[in-house]
Amino acid sequence: MTDSSTKGGAPDISVVDAPQAGRYEARIGGDLAGTASYMRTPEMIAFVHTEVGDAYEGRGVGSTLARRAMDDARAQGLRVLAICPFIAGWLDRHPEYADLQYVPESSVSD
Repeated sequence: MTDSSTKGGAPDISVVDAPQAGRYEARIGGDLAGTASYMRTPEMIAFVHTEVGDAYEGRGVGSTLARRAMDDARAQGLRVLAICPFIAGWLDRHPEYADLQYVPESSVSD
């Protein structure tokens, strides 16, 4: 699946899930602009690292990756574990996705 978005003159960012590589890939034109790496189980997707190329920073690539990944998780009925600080911060700023966040059920502590 592909998602493209253009906002206020921003570049057209295309995002695809590349499960064989374990990541979402954002492209501007034919160039790889950023990635959001994950590990997936049948119930959950854990985002471990998000990276945007230096030449593409500040152009909405990371946010577009995060939104597309969260929309996919919702569509697939997956919980989201945000190990990656970027994804965790993005989720904090977008409460409309709070229902996706994985919360451990265990009450065990040290």
